[in-house]
Amino acid sequence: MSEAAETPAQQASAQFTPRYRQYVLGILVVVYVFNFIDRQILSILLQPIKQDLELSDTQLGFLSGIAFAVFYVGFGIPLARLADRSSRVNIISASLAVWSAMTAVCGLAQNFWQLLAARIGVGIGEAGCAPPSYSLISDYFAPEQRATALSIFSLGVPLGVMFGFLAGGWIEEYFGWRTAFIVVGLPGLILAVIVRMAVKEPPRGHSEAIQDRGEQMRLKEVVGYLWSRRAFRHTALAAGLHAFVGYGVIGWLPSFLARSHQMSSAEIGTWLALLAGIVGGLGTVAGGYLGDRYARRDRRWYVWISGISLLLAVPFTIFAFLAESKYWMLSLYILPTFFGAFYHGPTLAVIQGVAQVRMRAFAGAAYVFVVNLIGLGLGPLAVGVLSDFLRPSLENESLRYALLVIFMVNIWSAVHYFFAARTLREDLDANPDKNAVYASS
Repeated sequence: MSEAAETPAQQASAQFTPRYRQYVLGILVVVYVFNFIDRQILSILLQPIKQDLELSDTQLGFLSGIAFAVFYVGFGIPLARLADRSSRVNIISASLAVWSAMTAVCGLAQNFWQLLAARIGVGIGEAGCAPPSYSLISDYFAPEQRATALSIFSLGVPLGVMFGFLAGGWIEEYFGWRTAFIVVGLPGLILAVIVRMAVKEPPRGHSEAIQDRGEQMRLKEVVGYLWSRRAFRHTALAAGLHAFVGYGVIGWLPSFLARSHQMSSAEIGTWLALLAGIVGGLGTVAGGYLGDRYARRDRRWYVWISGISLLLAVPFTIFAFLAESKYWMLSLYILPTFFGAFYHGPTLAVIQGVAQVRMRAFAGAAYVFVVNLIGLGLGPLAVGVLSDFLRPSLENESLRYALLVIFMVNIWSAVHYFFAARTLREDLDANPDKNAVYASS
């Protein structure tokens, strides 16, 4: 009598060992690091670009914000739908190749419109990175490990910003802003080949031992399902407002330090690299670890942690931006940087936990849509517009107060995190694909 054939999930259990899962997570972290290097390097180069191309703060805010974000979120939805029914690995690899090439092209721009076109290309390419990666990680790691795994993946944010600041600041100092774009862009083409060859596609629902039926809901049904989950809506909106502050501040902090504290590009790049990479990285991991730990008692901690950490950062931020000494400013900004990074892993765990297995990439894309349209799209632009508005009365200090005003939006964000907690347990339990871990608290 022949043995029964193994299911795809059983085959994957033997193939995807704990060591291999960590290996894949490591590769995805490197991809996400490149994602944020190529996305955020523009911020350290804003001042020399402003002087070279003779642009206004509003134009710079448009380039670093809405010009990228509209295409990033616009292409993210169809690419996520494709990822929910086809190879997520292929999508990530192809997207990496596109955004890396377009980053290098930014260094060839001779005017505002050419730089705008190149930034749009970067946005289109990067649209295929995060949502398929969230889905892959959710299939590799069980729910009780997911916030930690997603927070480790999210280390790509602070590490990418760190290397972007270091590379951009020092390369610009000695070779100019054009060379900086080319140097950071081209290595991504090699990484795209590595991803395609080294990462395997897991079965859908593998981490929860769910037998994937291979059926994908219609787009209208997916949107209706996610919209009906109030925890999903409030978590996405809270993270969007959180990112509005984060992108607005990180996009303009180099210019603020140059204008108000007379720091050089290399000096700014080094200090902000340490802040973003080390302090932000520790905050990112701490948020995921604490989320998974305390959620075993009560799953609402996934969003409570994000809201509480934001409120703790407010007083330190006020003193930081009002400080006259650059050393006091940078020292006081350590805690806001640490607490501001807590939300990555816990919020993504909520988004992926609410979604069914065949809509995880789309749920990630919907989250990315809200976070980046509000955050990346409007954050840097709002700072630039407010700075130009305040310039007649505050002159060179207009950016200082624009950043301080924008940071107060974090209080609004915290309110939505607490609203999400009201229905979080109910919405997780309503998922027909839920794992037993989600019914334990």
